[in-house]
Amino acid sequence: MQVTRIIPNLPAPDPAALATFYRDVFGLTAEFDMGWIVFLAGPAEKPVRMQIASEGGSGTELPAVSIGVDDLDEALARVRAAGIEPDYGPVAEPWGVRRFYLRDPAGNLVNVVTHI
Repeated sequence: MQVTRIIPNLPAPDPAALATFYRDVFGLTAEFDMGWIVFLAGPAEKPVRMQIASEGGSGTELPAVSIGVDDLDEALARVRAAGIEPDYGPVAEPWGVRRFYLRDPAGNLVNVVTHI
């Protein structure tokens, strides 16, 4: 048996509205929309990973999801253009990443990260 994908399910009272946020800010594509659930995807050539942790690092709350980006400054600009300020960071962490946290419109804590 091989795991073929791992997908976080973020709770939202209005899935379409939250999907719009993730499409606009992170450039994800809506593959399927059933009203009560929207499937979003990124580039197929990127690997899927799962993390298990007791906290988010540096004493922070554990985020619901981590989104890796190739340009953290652009991601931060898009988040701010969406009217959202980071809950944490941006900060360079001692383990070699630069990141910030945000709360999406449904209140989910999201770690936006790039490797230094």
